[in-house]
Amino acid sequence: MKTLRDILYNVSIREVHGSTDTTVKSLSIDSRAIGQGDAFIAIKGVHADGHLFIEKAITQGAAAIICEEMPQNLANGVTYVLVNSSATAAGIIAGNFYDNPSHKLRLVGVTGTNGKTTIATLLFRLFSKLRYHCGLLSTVQNQIGDKVVPATHTTPDAIHLNALLAEMVDEGCEYVFMEVSSHAVHQQRIAGLKFAGGIFSNITHDHLDYHKTFDEYIRVKKAFFDGLPQTAFALTNLDDKRGNVMLQNTRAKKQSYSLKTVADFKGKILENNLTGLVMTVNEKEVHFRLIGEFNAYNLLAVYGAATLLGQDKDEVLQALSDLSGAEGRFDYITSANDRIIGIVDYAHTPDALLNVLATIKNLRKGNEQVITVVGCGGDRDTAKRPVMAAVATEHSDKVILTSDNPRSEDPVAIIQQMEAGIPVHQKKKSLSITDRKEAIKTAVSLANPEDIILIAGKGHEKYQEVQGVKHPFDDKQVLREILELMGK
Repeated sequence: MKTLRDILYNVSIREVHGSTDTTVKSLSIDSRAIGQGDAFIAIKGVHADGHLFIEKAITQGAAAIICEEMPQNLANGVTYVLVNSSATAAGIIAGNFYDNPSHKLRLVGVTGTNGKTTIATLLFRLFSKLRYHCGLLSTVQNQIGDKVVPATHTTPDAIHLNALLAEMVDEGCEYVFMEVSSHAVHQQRIAGLKFAGGIFSNITHDHLDYHKTFDEYIRVKKAFFDGLPQTAFALTNLDDKRGNVMLQNTRAKKQSYSLKTVADFKGKILENNLTGLVMTVNEKEVHFRLIGEFNAYNLLAVYGAATLLGQDKDEVLQALSDLSGAEGRFDYITSANDRIIGIVDYAHTPDALLNVLATIKNLRKGNEQVITVVGCGGDRDTAKRPVMAAVATEHSDKVILTSDNPRSEDPVAIIQQMEAGIPVHQKKKSLSITDRKEAIKTAVSLANPEDIILIAGKGHEKYQEVQGVKHPFDDKQVLREILELMGK
């Protein structure tokens, strides 16, 4: 427990009604979670305005209200704090409440459209292998050492984020690696955190349902680097045309990685097949277990970050060579009888899908068919739907359009929007099957020995969300069961 005065340190305050000597037991941005003596932070969110729930928070025992708009009627015994931005205040207040855990460990953020999960996961596994106690905050899962904490968002809200970081400090973590989503930056979920470094992977068409324009999406990503302190490093991918743009205004130490041009961390692919990558990293030849050019970039980012964090270069390369990737990222199985290769990947943007299909093309030894099963999520960027279908049909022999997570939308309507992107001369390559399990079953039935089946879009997810209900669904498990059932 802390006093309100303590947790308001460094917050931009416009007005206070009541005593700041009030003791605060806990924090919440959800009025339903408020208990006696808690502080409620009213945030104007995407779907709801917390200011509408101030009275409810007070009836549940809130001792303090932090808000951007002062209520007309002020309750006795409650302290009201008017701030410029409740979202920004939430990050700073949460940091103060949990004794600023990000200052007690080395926190590295990874941002970009594709590769965030793999880079953060590889860094976590690498530093764990180098005998450090580490934390991980990712789309797939959060981890404190060996303990797994389920992830509900790419980046948790500011209060849960600081609570997790505080737990990591208590558990003795020295390093924490986290994905930093554009939503988290825009919604100030990372406000008040101290980063030791930031990594940029790439930026492509995504989340325009939220950011509205690509320029705004870029600006938000860049804001993460703009906020890094002078003591941090900012590591960027020079082969992305916006790689340098990200670091234009950063105060952090600027560093770069590349496969195509001169950079601080330079790589070159020598071999790329199902046994992994052979590449040079700053002139040293290394074999990695990961596959594909996109993973070559991920490995360079991890190598660069580890080096910038003071690790021995040779030890890093040796440890990295033995690591596997994140679950649901080019995750493959081979069937027992027909040697069909089944690949499950989280690719849910046109660029990510193209990267995976380009990698598969390089893995083909002869005339194997590539059969792609792909859908698009509901309540998300609609502009990418026809593009996803166009990419799939251009680079596959057969394509089955199906449901991803339709959420509140009609899955048939989503598939119809995808179909609009398929050129007339490629229509005969595609099928549309709404039921995802049936689509995977059809792909398996169409596959000949040694063909390659790609199931894209959901990757690590263990559910399918339909009309607000999450139904159990694991692409890799479903694929494995169908291959066995069909005796392939």
